[in-house]
Amino acid sequence: MPGVQKALRDALFLKTVYEQADQEMKDITQQIMYMGGMNVDQNHLLSLRDRRDKAAEGLKVSLDKIQQSGCLVKDLEAGLIDFPTLYHGQEVYLCWKFGEKGIAFWHAVEDGFRGRKAVDDEFRKNHRAR
Repeated sequence: MPGVQKALRDALFLKTVYEQADQEMKDITQQIMYMGGMNVDQNHLLSLRDRRDKAAEGLKVSLDKIQQSGCLVKDLEAGLIDFPTLYHGQEVYLCWKFGEKGIAFWHAVEDGFRGRKAVDDEFRKNHRAR
């Protein structure tokens, strides 16, 4: 799980970098349109675009790492990841949210986050990893 945690931490950071650079580019574009044109610092604009593009590329790599480990990113904003497993022969998800110390919850596929239940002895005895 440490590899998944790192990949998620990286993804959350890169998402923020991407959004900040993208918003700044949009603000500059809007200012140009509002003013009917203006001189723009091309180097700054190219730097923003480069930062945004590199963040997008890194974000994709981080999300791919998470998915290759068998996990499903359910909500990147919240840092929510599900791990498919079997419980009484039915597919369910172990559920982990960034910041939680470990995987302590599970839910049925159709229940989602709101249906989380604590991993207890009954679950441990009757679940089988995929």
